[in-house]
Amino acid sequence: MPGPLLDDLLRPLVPQVVGVLTRRFGDFAAAEDAVQEALLDAVAQWPAEGVPGNPRGWLVQVASRRMTERVRNEQARRRREERVAAQAPQDRRAAPAADDEPAADRDDTLTTLFLCCHPALTPASAIALTLRSVGGLTTAEIARAFLVPEATMAQRISRAKQRVKASGVPFRMPLPEERARRLASVLHVLYLVFNEGYASSAGPDLQRVELAREAIRLTRMVHGLLPDDGEVAGLLALMLLTDARRPARTARDGSPVPLAEQDRSLWDGAAVAEGVALVTATLAHGAVGPYQLQAAIAALHDEAATAEETDWPQILALYGLLERMSPDNPMVSLNRAVAAAMAHGPEVGLRMLAALEAGGRLTGHHRLHAVRAHLLEMAGDRDAAVEEYRVAASRTTSIPERDHLTTRAARLAALAPGNS
Repeated sequence: MPGPLLDDLLRPLVPQVVGVLTRRFGDFAAAEDAVQEALLDAVAQWPAEGVPGNPRGWLVQVASRRMTERVRNEQARRRREERVAAQAPQDRRAAPAADDEPAADRDDTLTTLFLCCHPALTPASAIALTLRSVGGLTTAEIARAFLVPEATMAQRISRAKQRVKASGVPFRMPLPEERARRLASVLHVLYLVFNEGYASSAGPDLQRVELAREAIRLTRMVHGLLPDDGEVAGLLALMLLTDARRPARTARDGSPVPLAEQDRSLWDGAAVAEGVALVTATLAHGAVGPYQLQAAIAALHDEAATAEETDWPQILALYGLLERMSPDNPMVSLNRAVAAAMAHGPEVGLRMLAALEAGGRLTGHHRLHAVRAHLLEMAGDRDAAVEEYRVAASRTTSIPERDHLTTRAARLAALAPGNS
């Protein structure tokens, strides 16, 4: 699907249309499949015929017809066919009945979000299903986020949809006790959706702005539902503080600009202020969780007037706490190594990287090689740094990141004594 069309218009509509069809037909799995088919029709037709005046209504109508046709073709579902036929609009050219119902005007995104994080699912399956049905990510993008093959992820999503269907759970917001059990998965989903939007894992664009904005919008909705939950507030703060740097993250040619080289005057001051206020308030009350710690780290970066003024010892201490909370997250250990290098010198960071790799964590991952290249460059080992930059470039699936790493290697190689 074309990225801009999907991100700007279709993606926010996905969970809303899934919600309308699930509420109307009572089958989440079939609704999700029908909406995906309607999206394909939209991508094929809208560029040539123009975007309809009511894109949401168009998707509801097309997806409703898909569901009706599917039911009619499945002889084993005659009872459901009769129920659907009784509810289907008589004039197939008219707007769907769902859009005439008062309930159709509300945004069912949050209900769909919690439905996907059903307790019948494992956390990994719940997150994968929500990324597909609410976040609008493709199966390939979700597979990259979980570091598994695409075929494996496709099977996981299919099984998850069938389990939700078999559970018979009504399409409504969960009761308070149910909501508490699903919240961790919901927050993890939103975190992954934001990360994919802020730093695309593949393709020609460094970031997908609408995807990041949608994650922020959904997190605001959850925060409005649970204003006193520290981790919800921490996640929203983390997103705001990170997204605030977006205007300075890319050069005019679209290439990434490292944090230390960004023009901080371009950062979104309002987003920084809101994020700092949120994390400051939440850290003062109750137990501290991983999202709050990450938000505190982001706040330290954003509050530094220059890269040189960054409080690296404090950031290192926070990463130490975060690593103890998340011992199975190698990315946290990788970031802690960077903080240690900035606080105590590149040699310290390189030793930590060696230990991380020796444990079989992140072996072959492009970020490990990119970090090692940066620390080797800091240590003055140009030849080794050039080689690591090249290896990192060969292993990333992000085109802007690949080009950036390749350029970095070329510039560093040009500084070698024989080339000066």
